[in-house]
Amino acid sequence: MAYSEYFADRIRQTLDRRSVPFEEKKMMGGLCFLVDDKMCVGIVKDELMVRLHPDEDEENLKLPGARPMDFTGRPMKGYLLIDNEGTETDRQLETWIDKALAFNPLAKSSKKKKS
Repeated sequence: MAYSEYFADRIRQTLDRRSVPFEEKKMMGGLCFLVDDKMCVGIVKDELMVRLHPDEDEENLKLPGARPMDFTGRPMKGYLLIDNEGTETDRQLETWIDKALAFNPLAKSSKKKKS
């Protein structure tokens, strides 16, 4: 299943309104938005993927629509998937994106592959 272009546009508009420079990359069967060369938010199927402070996972998992990101049977700390219940309104989407943007300066950049 491809990602929702409508959802991608909502994310682009939110980042643009915040004057955040970003890069898009197709990854994991979806689309990732990188800020400062670090994965920040993305779309996996029809869900929002957010990269947040791992120490806040427990608190963030209590919010509507949030669940651990788990592709291998082992949840990834600091990464959550948010379903439509948690991103239906622009305010909900903006809240998640703002949380990811707040963590982004603390996030580690993935190592670049040598060419």
